[in-house]
Amino acid sequence: MAKKSPQSVEPNIADLANGWLKSYKLAYKLEQESLNTEIDKALDDYFSKNGGAGGNRPDAKLLLQDSKLNFYPILIEYKGYKDKLVKLDENGQVENSTAKNEPNFKHINSYAVNGAVHYANAILHHTSYTDIIAIGITGHKDDFDTLQHQIGVYYVSKTNFGVGQKVGEYDDLSFLASKNFDAFIERIKALNLSQEEIDRIKERREHEITNSLKKLNNDIFQKEKGLSETDRLYLVAASIMATLGIPGKVSPLEKTELKSSLENGNTDGDIIMRKISAFLNEKKLPIEKRDMIIRTLENTLTTDNINKVENGESQLKRVFIKIVDDLGIYYKIGLTTDFTGKLFNEMYSWLGWAKDQLNDVVLTPSYVATLLAKLARVNKDSYVWDFATGSAGLLVAAMNEMLIDAKNSIHSPEELSKKELEIKTEQLLGVEWLAEIYMLAVLNMILMGDGSANILHQDSLKTFNGKYEYGKPDVKFPADAFVLNPPYSAAGNGMVFVKRALSMMNKGYAAIIIQNSAGSGKANEYNKEILKNNTLLASIKMPIDLFVGKSSVQTNIYVFRVHEAHKADDVVKFIDFSNDGYTRTNRKKASCNLRDTDHAKERYEELVNVVRFGKKKLHYIEAQNYFEGHIDPNSGADWNQSAPVDTTPTLEDFKKTVADYLAWEVTTLLKNKKVGEDSLGK
Repeated sequence: MAKKSPQSVEPNIADLANGWLKSYKLAYKLEQESLNTEIDKALDDYFSKNGGAGGNRPDAKLLLQDSKLNFYPILIEYKGYKDKLVKLDENGQVENSTAKNEPNFKHINSYAVNGAVHYANAILHHTSYTDIIAIGITGHKDDFDTLQHQIGVYYVSKTNFGVGQKVGEYDDLSFLASKNFDAFIERIKALNLSQEEIDRIKERREHEITNSLKKLNNDIFQKEKGLSETDRLYLVAASIMATLGIPGKVSPLEKTELKSSLENGNTDGDIIMRKISAFLNEKKLPIEKRDMIIRTLENTLTTDNINKVENGESQLKRVFIKIVDDLGIYYKIGLTTDFTGKLFNEMYSWLGWAKDQLNDVVLTPSYVATLLAKLARVNKDSYVWDFATGSAGLLVAAMNEMLIDAKNSIHSPEELSKKELEIKTEQLLGVEWLAEIYMLAVLNMILMGDGSANILHQDSLKTFNGKYEYGKPDVKFPADAFVLNPPYSAAGNGMVFVKRALSMMNKGYAAIIIQNSAGSGKANEYNKEILKNNTLLASIKMPIDLFVGKSSVQTNIYVFRVHEAHKADDVVKFIDFSNDGYTRTNRKKASCNLRDTDHAKERYEELVNVVRFGKKKLHYIEAQNYFEGHIDPNSGADWNQSAPVDTTPTLEDFKKTVADYLAWEVTTLLKNKKVGEDSLGK
């Protein structure tokens, strides 16, 4: 006889758990009941557990308030089988996405905790609530027909990027009872992700962002007509600004607020612009910068064509809804990664001028940006600038390093908060001339906590005078760290930017990534001038495919100590980092074109230590790829050196040569003898 499949005990589990909630006198709502309009709408708007449009219905839900009057949505999902509590990935996190970084509907559907976390992300994405409790409960009947149950309690919030953290082990739901709830909230507030976990989540989220952007491109930008390349970029920037909101001051723009009206002053474009204006006003942006952003966005958002109504809906509303649905989860949960850098790298492929062979705007991968920040020895007290800031990816990487250092070294919450504000508003400065990219840089720094005041729309070679532009225009920015990925078409392959920036600094370090021909003759005049006041500490040869899909030039990183002339006897560390541990591909349909196949993260960390401390730090980097040498300060064309090969023969070389010769001679004699014997036999 075929073995009988176990019967689901979900009704029994639901009866048990709902009984607990009733005994605690909690106002819980069941599957079909309304909790509140905001949460109901979020669950309806978010994609369902099957991948369809909306219709998410937790088995039970509550909205509880602690003694500090903060509200916490509680979402509960029931299952009825022994092994269906939670499905975790290899890192112990709730596995709600596939290897291709797409929703794993099988897990979301089948496991109680996974389903509850899915519902929690709907709330995180579409409401003002940022702290949600996801609870999964399942069970089975044992051999004595007694109901056994399991409970999984997870905290889902902006601080853990929506992945969820296990709170603890629980036998019932009494932690939700009013007398216990404050203690429970204190427990979840004490949860922390390690830096390793944060980095891993950020890496996964970046892959998800790429997939979402490709989907956005396929679903909208290839279908909507009449939108220029810059229109597309500005629509994304405008939609994000309008839906960010500022707690207690500016509510995020909801999709339902766009009525597709033709009334003068009340079109969808007018509504979005009013929200952006309110947002920028509360951000306390300088008036000139605010007005420039508004003027730029108005040119796209208020045109007749994009606000024209067809079938009751404007093109602007369609695009806005798609952007919010596809991208909202990533910028609303407060990712401290270079979101708009990732955004731009994908949108770059949509832009017509991206295919222009003369165009050399290539944004730096986030892991390389972090490397440059570390090589420039950035810490919480650094003042960092970038003279070709792009989408501000290098400044974001530097800011993250500064914030990490502050968190690790300042133990007073009040002092830490003060320092974090100083870092974002006073210790970062970027200069960008291209208007489209400048807009992304401003948006990026707003998303990262608002260091946008010191993102300047200027020509760093001609008009920038080294001073703060807004608030204190007569005060010099005290830069002591310089990071740069310049346009290689500029004079000296971009070394003209390095010369100018370093000439305006009195101390510190600099790390630049640049086409390596700049160090072998294309920029020798600039290099000689640079070395009169700065010391070249290291020359690092980077992988040829570092910018695969964007550029195939060979790049080097040059590291300098600022304001100290290079002497002929100064030691330069030459490092061949061609093998950085990553394998790159350029396949359009690949889920991930960057794979860590040989301790890449460890190699990058080691590289920073080797540059600073020398060969004693070598482990993953091969010894033959490192050597210490010298350059001629009056040359400027000898910055790309390879480890010398010693051609002096050793005794072992001699022995091997003799042995090889004797082996050859014996073989030849035996062969000749055999030929002679064969001839005699005939």
